[in-house]
This record gives sequence, C-alpha cells and structure tokens, in this order.
Amino acid sequence: MTSLDLGVIGNCQISSLIDGNGAMVWTCLPRFDGDPVFCRLLRSDQGPVAPGYFEVEMEDFESSEQCYLENTPILETVLRDTHGNAVAITDFAPRYEHLGRIFKPIMLLRGLRPVTGQPRIRVRLRPAYDYGMNACEVTHGSNHIRYVAPGLVLRLTTDASLTYVVEERFFVLDRELHLILGPDESIPESVVESYRSHFNETERYWRGWVRGLAIPFEWQSAVIRAAISLKLCTYEDTGAVVAAITTSIPEAPNSGRNWDYRYCWLRDSYYVVHALNRLGATKTMEAYLRYIVNVSTDARGGPLQPVYSVTGRAVLTEREVTSLDGYRGMGPVRVGNQAYEQTQNDVYGAVILAATRYFFDQRLLRSGLDALFERLEHLGERAVALYNEPDAGLWEYRGRKRVHTYSSIMCWAGCDHLTRIAAHLNRPKRAIYWGRKAAAIHRHVCEQAWDDEQKSFTEAFGHPELDASLLTIHDLGFLARDDPRFVSTIEAIEKRLRRGKHMFRYGAADDFGEPENAFNICTFWYIDALATVGRTDEARDLFENMLRCRTSLGLLSEDLDPQTQEPWGNFPQTYSMAGIINAAVRLSRTWEDVL
Repeated sequence: MTSLDLGVIGNCQISSLIDGNGAMVWTCLPRFDGDPVFCRLLRSDQGPVAPGYFEVEMEDFESSEQCYLENTPILETVLRDTHGNAVAITDFAPRYEHLGRIFKPIMLLRGLRPVTGQPRIRVRLRPAYDYGMNACEVTHGSNHIRYVAPGLVLRLTTDASLTYVVEERFFVLDRELHLILGPDESIPESVVESYRSHFNETERYWRGWVRGLAIPFEWQSAVIRAAISLKLCTYEDTGAVVAAITTSIPEAPNSGRNWDYRYCWLRDSYYVVHALNRLGATKTMEAYLRYIVNVSTDARGGPLQPVYSVTGRAVLTEREVTSLDGYRGMGPVRVGNQAYEQTQNDVYGAVILAATRYFFDQRLLRSGLDALFERLEHLGERAVALYNEPDAGLWEYRGRKRVHTYSSIMCWAGCDHLTRIAAHLNRPKRAIYWGRKAAAIHRHVCEQAWDDEQKSFTEAFGHPELDASLLTIHDLGFLARDDPRFVSTIEAIEKRLRRGKHMFRYGAADDFGEPENAFNICTFWYIDALATVGRTDEARDLFENMLRCRTSLGLLSEDLDPQTQEPWGNFPQTYSMAGIINAAVRLSRTWEDVL
C-alpha cells in the first residue's frame, strides 16, 4: 500500500520522492510546481502499465531498507531477494559550487551496486506528462535513451545495457552501473566519471553546509535532518520556500482536504526561515528576503496575497485533474491553490517580521535600508487598516470570514517591529508613530478577543471557539511569559484541542466537517508554549514523542492520526520540520552544561 514513508532528494531546483523500495514516485520538472514526470504517488493503480515512475525491480524481492548518507540528502536503498542476494541503489541530485556559483542542474542520478551474490534486477523508467495522462515517447541512440514530451525532452545516459532498459528485461547485476537522467545534452566524459564527480562534490557540499550549522547539543541528528529537508524545499533561483513538495495528499482519509502545497506561503516561509536562521543558515534567509521584497514591490502598494508561486507569480488558478485518482485513490487531485484569492491579514505582519532581521543582523550584506523601511511602512499601514477586518484566517477557511485573533496579533507584531526598526535607524518620530499604532491594536485585541468565561483568547473577535495558533502569542511578543492570560490560554486550549500527545488546530466544524487529525505544527507550538511557562518536563516528553512519530528517514508530513500515528497531509511539510528545529533549540541542554 502507498505510504508517506518516503525519502526526499533534491538540489534546491528540483526534488524527488522515493518510496521504501527505491522507486521514484513523485518528481516535478523543471521545478517544484511543474508537471510531474513521476506521479505514481497519486495513482492508486500501481501496475507497470500506467506511466509515471522510475524503479529498480529485484527478481524474487523479499525486503528493503533505507538510510541517508550521514549529513547529506543522498539516499541509499538496499533491496534483498529470497536467495540472499542484495543490491544497493544510491540516489541524489547534484548540488555543489562550480565556477563561482552553485551548480544545481535538472538532473537525477542513480547508482546500482551489487552488495551480495548475483542479484537479478530490471530498470523501469516510464516518465509521464500532463499529470500522468500520457507516457513519453521513447527513442534512443548508441549510448542514451530519450524520453520526449511536449516542451520536455529527458535523456538517460547510462553504462547499463540500453536494450535491457528499453525492453525492461531482468539481468544479473555483476558490477556497478550508473544512470544519469537529465536534459537532452551529451555528457563529455564517461558515465562513471560523471557520476563519481557529481557524487563526490555533492557529498562534500552537503557535509560542509551541515558543518556550518549552529546546532543544539541534544537531538543533533533530528535537527540536521530537519535542516537539510527545509533547505531542499527552497527554490534557490528566487529564494522562495515551498510549503511542501507534494499536492493533494489528504489531511485525513477521504476528507476532501486535498490541497496543492508546492507554492510559497509568506506566513509559513517566515517560520521556516526563522528556524534556519536559529541554526545560522543565513544565505537561505537572505534569498528569502529578496523574494519577499520583490513580491511586495510587485504588489505596488496593493494588497498582499498569502501565497505566490516560486517565481513570484500571483495567479495560482485552482483546478482538478482527472488523470490521477489521488493518494490511495482518495481524490481529488488539485493543481493550483484558491488561497491566492483569499484575504489573510496576518501576511503583512509576517513579511515585516521576516524582513526585520535584515536591519539588525550584521552578518548580512545590507544596503538600501531606508528604502526598504519605507516599503515596509506601506505594509504597516495596511496592517493598521485591516487588523480588525474579517479575513479567511491562517487556516484558510473557504466558507466564512471573521476577525481572526491571530491575524490581528500579526498586524500588531508588524507595527511593533516597525517601531524597533525605526529606533534602530535613528528615526524617533517614526518610532513614536508605530509605537502608538501598535499600542492601539494591542488594546483592541485584548478587549475584543479575550473570553473572560473561558479565561482565554479565542479564535476570533466575539466567538468562543479556540485556536491553537494562539499558543504563539508569547513567541510573537504580544504577552509576557508570566502573563496570567497567556498561562490560562494555554490551559484552555489544551483542554479543548489536545488529543493524547497531539494538538488539533481547532475543534469546530469547518467547510469540510470536523477535523480528524492532529496538525503537527500546532503540537510544536504547544511544546514551545509549555517550555515558555516552565512546564519543561512535559514539553520534553511531547517532543520526544513527536520525534518517534517521524518516518523511518526522520521526516514529517502536515498531519498525524493521533491514534495510529500515521502521517497524512502534504509531505515533507516545512512547517512541521521547522517545528523540530525550534523545539530542539528551546529544549536542549547547552553545550556548556554538558561538556
């Protein structure tokens, strides 16, 4: 049965999801939001006829095992048969410095190595196009195979028998073989030389990148894997950060909550960049800052959308495709996301908060601070105008609008940060101006969002429902850690929304009924809130439990069944992986305490 126990490889241009048997089941080209050439993940028919996968099949297969090479996204899958034979598959996408820039081609490399005995395997490479509707046309030359689709030509260069690959015949693997799938360009050196060069340089790059991270003492492997996974979800060309690599993995079985997450949500990206910055990954932060500056400039003073494409394109028209029946047959499969049309007023604060570090972090190459501040002031004015206006909220309700407390608090946070930026730039009049705006919003939120009967802030002004996003109100600076209102809000939310060791985002029915699964980032927000108010032992216990809920390769999706611990929702979810980093940094003992 299809599952989300998947490995992810990539190079910040493309990515590929690989199942436990070493099959590439989801790969979009030429970037994250492109047409999937491998789409088996969203096809219930797993037979060999339907196109959209790249697998190495072992005769008399019995079992498999997977691991990442230490401190890299290079994935190794070992297949074993019933006779004691074994073969290792090594998968990666090249990424390294070359000629003064990062080399990140649209290329996937597979190495095949006999481990024991004489394994018999066959290679099945069946790219698709138009969301799995059609198989590519196949042609071949003397040393390569070409897969042709409208607007796309892929070339497989290999030292394996082309006949065996084209005819999908079993053969004995008695030596190392290499498969390089990429653009329709000839490779100047031998296949083995090209493979080994890409492998060695990619391994060196990632291990060097990890060595530059400032990781906490505890949970180092979990933090490193989370950091690498977040890095793989960045589209380096523009600086965008995608919410996930997939589309239409349902949040719960047959729920219809199937969304395309291959885009850049400004809110989500703030949390991701904030997490990576805690580890010292400043280049990712710099690139994202360039992205949001360009997006906000393109808005020309008008409203900001909550989500944009990785290129910054604004229109993300949502449609359903019928060529794929969905994860485990649980459609629909959606392309695009209607959320781009929604009003989500928290986005102004999210952009200002993300940009604030640009003014204070001296590691960054900063220029044009006054001009950037003036752009941010335009966003601040919109926050002031909209903080008490109804919106769809961060959970993107499609059937209702309210004045959501989280949105209002994020508008306050934007004004509060403008106050700090203005003071830092020695602009006292602007600091006073934004300080007054922030104070007025703060008073209004405290008056309208506080429910004295529940002793809690609520999801929306004048409504009693609770919302897990309010666990962040101290982290955003809205309330002090010892403020009784913060403490009692935590207590109210855990009574209503906690299920076992997991947290739901809300409990009331929405456009699709009542939520069925826990939302992983909310559990991490809860962990952070508990640690903030001194309930550290409880926070550590919940965090350890979340680490046990990761997949076998250390990844998390968006949602989790609180009973079975099965992952649901798009994968890997950057919100969730950022939660691992933030919780580990907060909860870990320091190096000084231990050494």
